[in-house]
Amino acid sequence: MKFEHSRLFKDVQLSGIFTDSKTFADAIPKPSWQAVCDFYDELQPKDLKAFVNVHFEFAPAPELETLDTVESVPDYIEQLWSRLTREAGEKDASSLLALPKPYVVPGGRFNEIYYWDSYFTALGLMDSGREALVENMLDNFCSLINSLGYVPNGNRSYYATRSQPPVTALMVDLLWDTKHTDPQWLNRVTSALSSEYEFWMKGQNKLSSRENTHARVVMMPCGGVLNRYWDNESLPRPESYREDLEDAKHLTAEQKLAFYRNIRAACESGWDFSSRWLREPSDLKTIATTDMVPIDLNALIYFLESQLARCYLALNRHAEYRKMDKKAKSRADLIGQYMWDEQASWYVDYDIASNCQRDVQTMAGATALFFNLVTDASHAQRMSKKIMSDFYKVGGLVTTLNETSQQWDSPNGWAPLQWFGVKGLLNYGFDCEAKQVGKSWLSTLESNFAINKCLLEKYNVIDLNKTAQGGEYIVQQGFGWTNGVAFRLYKLFGDR
Repeated sequence: MKFEHSRLFKDVQLSGIFTDSKTFADAIPKPSWQAVCDFYDELQPKDLKAFVNVHFEFAPAPELETLDTVESVPDYIEQLWSRLTREAGEKDASSLLALPKPYVVPGGRFNEIYYWDSYFTALGLMDSGREALVENMLDNFCSLINSLGYVPNGNRSYYATRSQPPVTALMVDLLWDTKHTDPQWLNRVTSALSSEYEFWMKGQNKLSSRENTHARVVMMPCGGVLNRYWDNESLPRPESYREDLEDAKHLTAEQKLAFYRNIRAACESGWDFSSRWLREPSDLKTIATTDMVPIDLNALIYFLESQLARCYLALNRHAEYRKMDKKAKSRADLIGQYMWDEQASWYVDYDIASNCQRDVQTMAGATALFFNLVTDASHAQRMSKKIMSDFYKVGGLVTTLNETSQQWDSPNGWAPLQWFGVKGLLNYGFDCEAKQVGKSWLSTLESNFAINKCLLEKYNVIDLNKTAQGGEYIVQQGFGWTNGVAFRLYKLFGDR
């Protein structure tokens, strides 16, 4: 039995002993989960908290308090890398999945890798001379893909039912210039990318006009295949068990199953949570993630196909190169056909339940610029104007144009979306706009750092005097992807 299905786990999570459900999901049992669960069932203790304290250990929270002696953001980041680095380890009794090489965690309550976070963190590691650590992180991804067939949301057993936005191809790209002439490396990463691609495309041969969805693949009205986010289970999330049960308590049994699946799929998206997944922007219970064909996911898989084709060509596997290159070009055409919103001058998600484009405009649309999918120069020009007139605020790029209580909406800004926006603008020659956005984001970080002496996972980019809100937990210190993107922007625009 999985530990999250045990009576002990459910009792503890519902008891409210821990304000954050993730705390117990990450607990280390003495000596094993099965032994402790069996003893709990036999003993039926009346003092639950005392039982937990005796039979579990808890990894100490990383020391990410303020560094009062550090005067600048770059110096803070340099000092923080070692604090966020975790060594390779053997499997213990906890939910943590052991990895063969050292890696970097985001920080705060996130004391394990997170898949898509790692790419943005790696930008800063590369720019601070830590290429070897980036190589280690890519090796860890390859190891996970070899054992599981994909990279899970994070290296926790309870994350194993889902992945996250696939960024292994981007990690390969970061190291390409120095590593691609190494046949052993090239074969290893090609094998990993191929397996990851199979994971995202699994079930495409089962699609038909009657059954147009299966797991992560969707047949579009024209017969082409695109992707969506998914999760293999429809149960409350172990790391948010009490919260999910509370949110679903007034739903029917069938509605609960759909709610849990869609909540989990939103976690696979990395955007947990946002109005882009909600039927009613103010009501989380209307979440419908699996009905959406997301622009960012399909742009990422386009890049995965393109990077695989590049690998095949470098290996002189020409038939496989031509096949994968054709798939990438076909996906690019489908993205243009279904996701370009002419009226909005923006790329949006596609709703397969309503068979129409979503009217929620988000910075995910900038991934079309980031991955050079915009082939019409006038479209790129209009997107640049849209970024600067609608998404650009005093503190950087706002996540969506909807202001809600969800953390992946206005007024919040996140480091990954700043990078998608800045690099996308640079790709199409909008250098002045890119510099304006990048320097505004750095200014936000610096002004907040001057007061709090730390960096955070997200920021309010509309009112710089307010802390970013929303989400299932308080804003976290650290923070891996904030550090990584900041270093890259300093390299491009800033004064180190």
